[in-house]
Amino acid sequence: MQIDHTPADVIVVDELHRLPIGRPYVTAAIDEATKCVPELVITLETPSATSVGLCLAQMAIDKRAWLERLGVDAVWPMSGKPARLYVDNAVEFKSEALRRGCDQHGIGIGYRPLGAPHYGGIVERLVGTMMRLTHELPGTTFSNPRERGDYDSDAKAVLTLTELQRWMALAVACYHGEPHDGLGGRTPAGVWAELAAEQGTPPTVTNETAFLVDFLPVERRSLTRSGFRLDHVQYYCDALKPLIARRELLGKFVLRRDPRDISRIWALHPDTGEYLEVPYRTWSRPAISVWEQTAAVARLREQGRTEVDENALFTMVEQMRHITDTATAASRKARRDGQRRRNNTAARRGADPVVPPPPDDSAAGPVAPFEVIEQW
Repeated sequence: MQIDHTPADVIVVDELHRLPIGRPYVTAAIDEATKCVPELVITLETPSATSVGLCLAQMAIDKRAWLERLGVDAVWPMSGKPARLYVDNAVEFKSEALRRGCDQHGIGIGYRPLGAPHYGGIVERLVGTMMRLTHELPGTTFSNPRERGDYDSDAKAVLTLTELQRWMALAVACYHGEPHDGLGGRTPAGVWAELAAEQGTPPTVTNETAFLVDFLPVERRSLTRSGFRLDHVQYYCDALKPLIARRELLGKFVLRRDPRDISRIWALHPDTGEYLEVPYRTWSRPAISVWEQTAAVARLREQGRTEVDENALFTMVEQMRHITDTATAASRKARRDGQRRRNNTAARRGADPVVPPPPDDSAAGPVAPFEVIEQW
């Protein structure tokens, strides 16, 4: 499987005001043997290890439920865990998160030789073909300024990110049914079906979230009496109690965190090798993303705060969200930030609900009034 990223050659609009928010990013994967596309992820986030993990997670599941949620009537049977990835030397492809996830799931990784871009020619051709198709869409940026001429991409843009995803899904379904020169004139879908009958289909996963966790960015922290502290935010759950009792004997824990939603982390259990889901210690906190957290800390530093506490952090996030919401109609960046937040919220709807732990005063000292309240 070859994987690569590219900015899409089209401007998308936000769902609230239908105004332009810029070019999204596409992470594409293609199977070398069949030339099929098992996954095509479109996001507003800059390519990262999470983009790769999201691509692999969506690749590994049956796509029928996803297509139904997207409102697309198409056949896209290509799914399953790849045997090997072939990628370039970008930072996100050499991250610890990707290496650990691939090791855990038996997926090999190969890298292109430096200075030899033609080794990734299959996915490069796929990306080029998909971008040429987007040149027919309203709001296209074309491939270069000369080709664009005096075409006003912002003024012509009408598609939201979800609508672009629908269009791309249909385009991929059509591509699978067209003769391919690299297959001797046969269709990718036909070759996939033939090899699946001969060799069996690649193994799929039933829990996309659990699979994605194995590819999320890695952090290491020591366990304290009150849980884990990560970037000024405290995390705790009752499952940590037995570990807290012997925390002095344990080293730093491997933690996984989804940058799109840091309201929970996953801690690798030192004995079982399984991940424990650990939510915010204070349940009343809103779910935020890493980029919101980073921006809030930077703003607090600008105000001369040498120490950043959790209350100040979330207060600043709320203030920044209010500014974004009121400025959305006027600022492209504000509209893009608002749409990213809505996309992250939509992604969380499919996650398994987390049941708040029962209160236990013995685990962590006195609790200030209203510090922990029921989550609505």
